[in-house]
Amino acid sequence: MSMGKQTVTDQRNLEHQIPPRTRLAFVRPFALYVINPIARLFAGWVPGFGILKYLGRKSGRRYRTPVNVFKRGDHFVFALTYGSRVDWVKNVLAAGGCEMRHCGRDIRLFRPEVFVDPKQRLMPAIVRMVLRLNKTTEFLRMRRA
Repeated sequence: MSMGKQTVTDQRNLEHQIPPRTRLAFVRPFALYVINPIARLFAGWVPGFGILKYLGRKSGRRYRTPVNVFKRGDHFVFALTYGSRVDWVKNVLAAGGCEMRHCGRDIRLFRPEVFVDPKQRLMPAIVRMVLRLNKTTEFLRMRRA
C-alpha cells in the first residue's frame, strides 16, 4: 500500500537534525505528570488511542505511554505532537518496535519509521486541523508483527 510521498528518516538522521518545535512543546511536563496518568486509565480501550509499552534504552525500565494512534492499511500511525526527539520515540526506534494496547488488545509493532508530512495526510480531518494549529509535521509509523 502506498503511504504517499513522504520523507523517511532513521534514528541516525534524527540525531543530526533539529526538528521543528511544535506549539504544544511547553505543555509536555504537565502532560507527563498530570494528563498521562489519567489517560492511561482509558487509552488502551478507546478508538483513536493506545498505550505504548516499551523499555528505556538506557535504564531498561518499563514504560507505558498513552498516545493517539490511527490504523492506516498495514500500519499504525502516531502524530508526534512534541516532535521526534522525545524519549519514547528514541526508545521505540532503538528497540526496533514495541507493544501497544489498542481497543482492548495487545499488539506487537515493529519497523518504526519517523517521517515528515506537512499536510498530515494520514490523519483524520478533525485531527489534521488540531495538528496544523500545533505545527505538527512529524509522524511515526509501525507495522503489526
